Amino acid sequence: MTETQPTAASLTSLKGVGPKLQSQLQEAGIHAVSDILFHLPLRYEDRTRIHPVGALSPGQRVLIEGQVEHAAIVPGKRRMLVVMLADGSGRISLRFFHFRYSQYQQLKRGTRLRCFGEVKAGYQGLEMIHPNYQRLGDASPPPADRLTPIYPTAAGLNQATWLKLTDQAIARLHNGELALTELLPADVLEPLALPSLTDALQLIHRPPPEIDTAALEQRRHPAQQRLALEELLAHNLSMQRLHRQQRGQQAPAMSGQSRLETQFLEALPFTLTGAQQRVVKQIHADLKRPFPMQRLLQGDVGCGKTVVAALAVLRAHASGWQSAITAPTELLAEQHRHSFSEWLAPLGIEPVWLSGKVTGKAREKALGEIAAGAPLVIGTHALMQTGVSFSKLGFVVIDEQHRFGVHQRFALRQKGDQSGVTAHQLIMTATPIPRTLAMTAYAGLEVSVIDELPPGRQPVKTVALSGERRQEVIRRITKACESGRQAYWVCTLIEASDVLEAQAAEDTADELKAALPNVAVGLIHGRMKSRDKEAVMQSFKGGRIQLLVATTVIEVGVDVPNATLMIIENVERLGLAQLHQLRGRVGRGSAQASCVLMYQPPLGPTAKQRLNIMRETNDGFRIAEKDLELRGPGEVLGTRQTGALQFRIADLARDQALLAKIPRIADRMLTGYPQQADALIQRWIGQAERYAEV
Repeated sequence: MTETQPTAASLTSLKGVGPKLQSQLQEAGIHAVSDILFHLPLRYEDRTRIHPVGALSPGQRVLIEGQVEHAAIVPGKRRMLVVMLADGSGRISLRFFHFRYSQYQQLKRGTRLRCFGEVKAGYQGLEMIHPNYQRLGDASPPPADRLTPIYPTAAGLNQATWLKLTDQAIARLHNGELALTELLPADVLEPLALPSLTDALQLIHRPPPEIDTAALEQRRHPAQQRLALEELLAHNLSMQRLHRQQRGQQAPAMSGQSRLETQFLEALPFTLTGAQQRVVKQIHADLKRPFPMQRLLQGDVGCGKTVVAALAVLRAHASGWQSAITAPTELLAEQHRHSFSEWLAPLGIEPVWLSGKVTGKAREKALGEIAAGAPLVIGTHALMQTGVSFSKLGFVVIDEQHRFGVHQRFALRQKGDQSGVTAHQLIMTATPIPRTLAMTAYAGLEVSVIDELPPGRQPVKTVALSGERRQEVIRRITKACESGRQAYWVCTLIEASDVLEAQAAEDTADELKAALPNVAVGLIHGRMKSRDKEAVMQSFKGGRIQLLVATTVIEVGVDVPNATLMIIENVERLGLAQLHQLRGRVGRGSAQASCVLMYQPPLGPTAKQRLNIMRETNDGFRIAEKDLELRGPGEVLGTRQTGALQFRIADLARDQALLAKIPRIADRMLTGYPQQADALIQRWIGQAERYAEV
């Protein structure tokens, strides 16, 4: 991420930067002096005012000053240095777990200290743990006259180093030794009434004393918005550029329509909704084109995305091309295998199955059938591995794509290269992606939304209950099962451990069997063998199991219309997207379904917000917007998916007003200023550009 500079100044031209520090900076992504200016503060500390100790409260980050009353090295399992500081208004303990004996000697009684740190409630009153401090002489220097920036850092690079480096970079910018190219055209920048790049960077690194502190802390200051605009634009441009490049590739034009599509639709026990019919038309239009389809299909749980994908598979088959469907978990992939076998086997299309657990002769047989041109292949990420060779791959479906890495997604699609073409790709997700996030993470993709549930479906009624009412919930299960319905009980743990979650599910299953002797209780978790999981699911589908105790392994792909009650334990430990996915396992028939969110009090403010939105709505897009607000883009999309989509200054929830302007500006730059668009991507994404090498 290196700017063009009028002088070819290297990092070693800066005072204090030798070979070792240069190497450390390069590891942190800093290769030129200009890069230092784009290494932006994470936050700011207010060291402009000395606070009286007697007025402090836990949670404050403040500057204090006082005299050492005594200092002692306290022995124990973990030795610590404890210093008692007083300023006349009160006393506070300073605790150091990492210290040198010389440090203890310097903190004698009567030494004056100025400290900055977070105030905590300790066993013997207020304390600061490892505060920054300086010893004062007879004359105390005045506090800082402006906010102090705190930078993201890496091993060997402390805050003092960053302050010295940014001081020098800013000085060069100020005196003209360093020039930054203004990459946004004047006709783009002027209507936005934002400061210049140079002014914005100087203010962000060294905020003046009169700054609007609240705006700066919330990252809403015009200088920050100026840089956020560039960063959002760079991410949008990188995605659009990639997808434009891909449209230059050749894909099979699929116009063949066979009687199989009509037979398939006639055999379905339902009629496609208007939304499904609309999306089918969009996909068929894409498949006719000689360049690769890149379509994101969003739809809430239970809306019928799989049927739409099946019709696309039939269109590919009629045109003489293979299709591949992949899902991130064995359970979800197995569900697809069963659905497609049930639908397409009567039409002469039997799916080939390939997962990581298919080994030996079974794997050899599957690989042979795929290479020979099997019309439909279904599996897990095993389909993306080397050694899997397709004869004529023309259409790829990636389900729940946010669980795959970006490189995995493209690795499967490019299996079509073996036949000289790039396969069409349909990306499906039942985790609705907020519009603001899709505009950045999926810029350049066509988006289809199935926004209509099948007729007769009713919204799931959702209640939140304390775990103290567990027995009441158990009685509710009895009632549901006596009426001929089925139920789920989902166990979650705070630690992401298959072993611990399996144990929790087993313990819960034993408890419920004892409490409900007349109810057939089954158990499923991620550590079971595939055939055992499959046997349990078939028993549940067939009604032989009335209550299924499960871990979150059932989050996606499980479809049992007779299940009308779901209990989710420890909901405070789950994100909104996961709660919404789990709830989507019920309400898949015409009967009224209910979901009980069982929590352990007390609830924190974020957990309360999650439960409130779950009770208020079944709308996955509203839930997704709230999830974005609470957790950020990396969590909503999945960290493997987002890669570099961890913004330095932009925030997709906060900066929605900027986001609305991005597509228009991106189009303007790609058509009118392509070189500046490339430079902007290099400035903000650089070597981390997550899709360029795919």
